[in-house]
Order: sequence, then C-alpha cells, then structure tokens
Amino acid sequence: MPIDSAASTGNLLLDALPGSDRALIASHLEPVTFAKGDTALEAGSTASHVVFPREQAVVALVVATRDGRTAEIASVGHEGAIGGIIGQGRLPSAVGGLVQVGGPALRLDAERLRQAELESETLRDLFARYADCFLAQLFQIAACNALHPIEQRCLRWLLSLQDRTGGDTLPITHELLAAMLGVQRTYLTRILRVLQEQGLIRVGRGRITILDRRAVSTAACECHARVRVHCEAVLGAVYGAEDRRRNEALEALSRTG
Repeated sequence: MPIDSAASTGNLLLDALPGSDRALIASHLEPVTFAKGDTALEAGSTASHVVFPREQAVVALVVATRDGRTAEIASVGHEGAIGGIIGQGRLPSAVGGLVQVGGPALRLDAERLRQAELESETLRDLFARYADCFLAQLFQIAACNALHPIEQRCLRWLLSLQDRTGGDTLPITHELLAAMLGVQRTYLTRILRVLQEQGLIRVGRGRITILDRRAVSTAACECHARVRVHCEAVLGAVYGAEDRRRNEALEALSRTG
C-alpha cells in the first residue's frame, strides 16, 4: 500500500518533512517488518537502501571481530535511519545492522533519496543535519566506551533504548545486552544485580524495567544527555515534540557537570 505523504509514517525523521517534500519519496517507501535478531544491514555489502525504523523498532549498528565477538557502536530507532544515508548508496557498509527490537520499518532506494535531495533544499538540509547527529552519537559512544565504567555505560544504553521504545520495560536479554556492551554475560549479570540492588532497575526474563528514570539519568554518565541535547539543537524538527526528554537531559548534564 502506498505511503500517504500527508499522514504520519511512524518515523520522526520522515514526519519532520513538510508534505510537499515527503511527497518526493513517499511513493517509493516500501513497508517492511523486522523480527528481533534479523539483519537489517549487512556489513561489507553496498548500502543501496535506507531503512527508516517505525514506532518501537530499534536497530543496533555493530562491529564484529574475527573471533566472533560483537560490540555496538550506535543504535537507531524511530528517530532516524540506517543504510545509505551518508554514502548515498554507493559505498559498502562498514558495520552490520542487528535488529534489537522487532517492528515495522520503511525502506527506500538510496538513489531515490539522492534524487529527492537534489530537488529539495529542505530535504537535503534535514538529512545533512541527521548525518551530523548520527556522527555525534558515534563520537560520544566511542569516548564513553573508552572512559566510563561499565555500570554507567549500561545505564546509558538502557536510557537510549527507553527513548526509542517509549516504555519503562525494555525487551532485552542479558545475552544481547552483553554483546552490545562487549562484555561477557556472566560479568553483565553481576552488574545488573548491583543496579537492581540500588533500586534503579528490575531484571526479569528477557526484559529489564527502569524503575526511576530520573535516578538512572543521575547515575549514568553524561553521554546520553550530551547526545540528546546536541541532536535536539541540530535537529529540533525531529525532537521538538519530546520536550520532557530534553528537560531531563539538560538536568542530567547540569548534575554531572
């Protein structure tokens, strides 16, 4: 079924476009559905499509080492897109896209997006701003992984997932979270137990519940808040409807300095 250029798509990046600009790509958007664990982007293959997660779908961009281990370098939900955004579909992807939370998405040929950007300065500007925000996330996570303890990194990761799913209970297993953080499952289980004893989270089978977001934001490092504030400043059209999250991020930054 064709996408209505005037209706909400469930993806904040697309919905930030005026109707006339979205109409340039609406008829080319292909609905797809991902299950948890699916590969949305193949490392080493040409990123010939752009994938826009919708609603609660979340995709992690991961790097795999030759011994089979993986680590997350970024994640994308309904606020953004993965695939041929920066290389415009002409370059191979350096990372893989692993579906963390299954759900619907929209897929667009990267060449069609490039043509639309040539026709619309508004569309071109929006995606340039998104590329800036995406790179900001990469840089901040790189610094976080190098400088901050695993407890803070874990809480930062949980806050980011909550932003994208919208609920307090996050559908994430110990195995997947350990893989995303690049640590062993047994080590992560001990960390989660400590965070649960502190009253920050509740751990269940295949899920983790954030009990007090404000307390989690305080205990986490500043990286989640810093990325959030930067992206809202650069890409306000996308994040403007989520003022509460912005205020929390600003408060967290002021507490952590």
